[in-house]
Amino acid sequence: IKSAGARYTLIGHSDNRAEGDNDNILKNKVQFALKNKLKIIFCIGENKIEKKNKLTFRVLKAQLSKVLERKFDKNNIIIAYEPIWSIGTGKIPKAKELTKTVSYIKKILKDIFKTKISPKVLYGGSVESSNIALFRTLKEIDGFLIGGASKSSKKFIDIIKNYYR
Repeated sequence: IKSAGARYTLIGHSDNRAEGDNDNILKNKVQFALKNKLKIIFCIGENKIEKKNKLTFRVLKAQLSKVLERKFDKNNIIIAYEPIWSIGTGKIPKAKELTKTVSYIKKILKDIFKTKISPKVLYGGSVESSNIALFRTLKEIDGFLIGGASKSSKKFIDIIKNYYR
């Protein structure tokens, strides 16, 4: 993919995790991508049962700490928080909950990389034109990973338009 012009790769998406990408496989993918000078968007997120059982922070910490290492180039890693229960459902975390979760992710990243500045954290999970204005107000979020809505040019353009309103 590098020779074809790719500069970024998505690793750890819930679809791939569901198909068997475990922590060891994900770590190998991260190492290989970094070795080949690709920037990584590393996806993390909890499912509905984990959220219901108040395991979100435990799950996210495990997903990060079992794959990422201090020796990795944090400048080439972007985290995408995609709560699995939210993807494609239209359900989104409350603003306060999302702020707290992204702040927690950044704290874990600072601990892993032994740094004062965390890698960027994106939010993905039912990002739509109707909620992008709310997400934009949350200072902890560094950007967005648009999934299903990016399949429709109209929906994607509407998200961009509403972001700047």
